[in-house]
Amino acid sequence: MRAHPAGPRHGEVLTSSPAPAAPSGDPGALDALVWPQGAHRNPDGALVIGDVDVRDAARDFATPVFLLDEEDFRGRAAAFRSAYDTGRADVYYAAKAFLSTAVARWAVEEGLGIDVATGGELAVALAAGVPGDRLLLHGNNKSREEIRRALEAGVGRIVVDSLAEVDRVAGVARDLGVSPSVLVRVTVGVEAHTHEFIATAHEDQKFGLSLASGAAREAIEAVVAAPELDFRGLHSHIGSQIFDAAGFEVAASRLVGLMGELHAEGIEVAELNLGGGMGIAYVSDDDPLEVGAMAKAIEAIVDGVCVRAGLRVPRLAFEPGRAIVGPAGVTIYEVGTVKPVELDHGHERVYVSVDGGMSDNIRTALYDADYTVALASRVSYVDPVLCRVVGKHCESGDVIVRDAWLPGDVREGDLLAVAATGAYCRSMASQYNYLPRPAVVGVRRGDCSVVLRRETEQDLLALDPGAAV
Repeated sequence: MRAHPAGPRHGEVLTSSPAPAAPSGDPGALDALVWPQGAHRNPDGALVIGDVDVRDAARDFATPVFLLDEEDFRGRAAAFRSAYDTGRADVYYAAKAFLSTAVARWAVEEGLGIDVATGGELAVALAAGVPGDRLLLHGNNKSREEIRRALEAGVGRIVVDSLAEVDRVAGVARDLGVSPSVLVRVTVGVEAHTHEFIATAHEDQKFGLSLASGAAREAIEAVVAAPELDFRGLHSHIGSQIFDAAGFEVAASRLVGLMGELHAEGIEVAELNLGGGMGIAYVSDDDPLEVGAMAKAIEAIVDGVCVRAGLRVPRLAFEPGRAIVGPAGVTIYEVGTVKPVELDHGHERVYVSVDGGMSDNIRTALYDADYTVALASRVSYVDPVLCRVVGKHCESGDVIVRDAWLPGDVREGDLLAVAATGAYCRSMASQYNYLPRPAVVGVRRGDCSVVLRRETEQDLLALDPGAAV
């Protein structure tokens, strides 16, 4: 199991792999663990997502384009909902992974709430018609205006992240005459086995209140003492792209220890939110836990530590994002320049440039992330060669897939598909080099629907008051 790519690895033709020898296998094969459910090739050899030929999507919506398989998304959302007993657990879709009004509706229709972290995410969720009580508000630096808008919408839970925020939320609640339900985010000191930028429960980082230092206890007591606030429980998030339940066990044990201390003081913890972070397969080597297995493991952990401590088991909550939308998304690019580059010892790497890059997928540059890439517009039986799929931006770090085996005849005009790009790609997209952000197109049973339209150069110029638009 891998929580984060650690280095070179040998793979199949359609997977990321920096091995020096070309792999063998069926050049049209798709790894079902990595691609959306039902992805396949048609008789022409073209990739089909949601029963849509990617060549048609590229023609109709231009490239780059994110294809989002609606049934795959809904199936994963439903799996999370069914994995937990509705009588004892709530599941919120983490909007930061990717959000639009359509996606918010899909999540809610499958029985999930929505976890938002900014006024913008809140606005999208409300525009989608999500009831306020199905929303949970996160954020380490919520403004008074964001808090006000959330409370006016009747947000179901607010997770406070600092002592200052306790006073901030209480003040806005007092002004509005409401009593919001509050969770306190606790930093439990767990070093999750993931990339340092997405590990969030160790002490030296911006999120939450330290359990070890006593800051968490101080914040809880402040919430309980504020007549405007309704203390509901504790929140913990240990990181992202996690493949086993061990970190959750340590976090739950430490939180239950805190629950015991609070219980002795007459403070009851009704809810325990263990956040999200469940990992997905980006390449064939990844081995994430099945949703049901993860749910059973976490529930058993919480039940066990509560029983041993003699405490009532609290209501649980979880916040999956990547694990729902990540595998449902596939990015389609068109190949432009193909450039062989000679390496040391007589080896060669082929740089395959596409019409997107770090503006639509920053994860490779930011986290050294691995991805699976495939020739999507046809099947080739030419031997594969070591390639690096790169973008068109003015950065040498503008890499999408660092080491990939692609057919030796890959050429201008071909389409490439990069799997598992539904999470943290479009949501982290930029307009670097003034490249308009791609469309997100929902695909389902052969039909396409625009989830987010493609930006245009006119959109870019519209922000510039000096431009003659």
